[in-house]
Amino acid sequence: MSTNLPVPGRIADYYPRLVDAELVRRLRATGAVLIEGPRGCGKTQTGLRLASSAVRLDRDRAARAAGELNPMLLLEGAKPRLIDEWQLVKEVWNEVRGDVDDHPGEMGRYILAGSAVPSDDETRHTGSMRITRLRMRPMSLAESGHSSGVVSLEALFDGGDAAASDPGLDIRSIAERVVVGGWPALLRLDPDDAMVATQGYLDETRRVDLDRLDGPKRDPENVARVLRSLARNTATEASASTIAADVAGNEQQSIDYKTVIAYGRDLTRVFVVEDLPAWEPALRSRGELRKAPTRHFTDPSLAAAALGAGVERLLKDPDTLGHLFESLVVRDLRVYAQSNDAQVKHYREAKGVEADAIIERRDGSWAGIEVKLGPGKVDEGADSLLRVASHIDTDKHGKPAFLAVITGWGFAYRRPDDVLVVPIGALVP
Repeated sequence: MSTNLPVPGRIADYYPRLVDAELVRRLRATGAVLIEGPRGCGKTQTGLRLASSAVRLDRDRAARAAGELNPMLLLEGAKPRLIDEWQLVKEVWNEVRGDVDDHPGEMGRYILAGSAVPSDDETRHTGSMRITRLRMRPMSLAESGHSSGVVSLEALFDGGDAAASDPGLDIRSIAERVVVGGWPALLRLDPDDAMVATQGYLDETRRVDLDRLDGPKRDPENVARVLRSLARNTATEASASTIAADVAGNEQQSIDYKTVIAYGRDLTRVFVVEDLPAWEPALRSRGELRKAPTRHFTDPSLAAAALGAGVERLLKDPDTLGHLFESLVVRDLRVYAQSNDAQVKHYREAKGVEADAIIERRDGSWAGIEVKLGPGKVDEGADSLLRVASHIDTDKHGKPAFLAVITGWGFAYRRPDDVLVVPIGALVP
């Protein structure tokens, strides 16, 4: 049941990840670290690099059966011990928590990895001060090798500038990155072959993964309809009622908005969907903030797969490509922000003033981002950001550290109005 591993760090074909350093830090600070994220994003390989032993519950039926009878058995092995897909044996959480309590001062005893968020009941005994959570997402362009890395998000927050030549991406390569996504196993595949895999991923999600969650049975065909509607509404604030109406109109199949809410919650629990929450700052004016999240998949490739939209189709439909590109940028910003102790949200006012993303660091500093696929709409994005900045109460939130329009290609530079223009292929943490 226990698998002894080679020396940590010697896993063939491992793509270094930004969370690697964060995992090391957390293992120094707490008894256990839970790596959470979508299936296939690389959690297991990241955990194996630092683990001295491992048990993989998704593969080892004997281990699962033994763990159901006596979960303590799953803890046996050299430390740090990786317990992969730990949520398949519900009592593992409490046993790990108890074992950490029994070994005060011993840090980094366990790495848990999971691709589904358990119900609150399954983690009813808090892991506070014992188990810390580390979010992992599909690979950003910086991690997959598709960024020149000349514009640093951290440097921009610290007052740095953006000046760089075109990193070499064009509209076709952007479409390819959208379709292939940030999945380590797919990076070397042709986009058409990668879509076969991502469509299979969604099929597995609706037929198998959701059934492993607690609660009533889900209708796989209804889940597929909701997935397609979510994909059609990527990077919008479409409500559950709007999704339900879209399903009825486009799929000729009625669905209750309460079912849409339930499926959205389930898809979030298995990390397929990751909506972007609204930023709610104090305003100078009496403008009314819109608090609905914007719809995003955890990776734009899943939206493309739900739509059946390959590279050629996306190139003929620049509007859809623009929405999926925005989702790609949000994915990368989330990865980079996490490395900068920051969060990503969006900003919308009822009267139309908006920013596609707001990056807010723990110290309160913030930056506004607009996403435009082509450089031809940079002026529009800059104007929107300047309106946002003029509405924020800077006495409470300070002036923005920077405002930037992120594009698919082109040069990085600072405009006369101080708004930065940064192609996504130049950005790094």
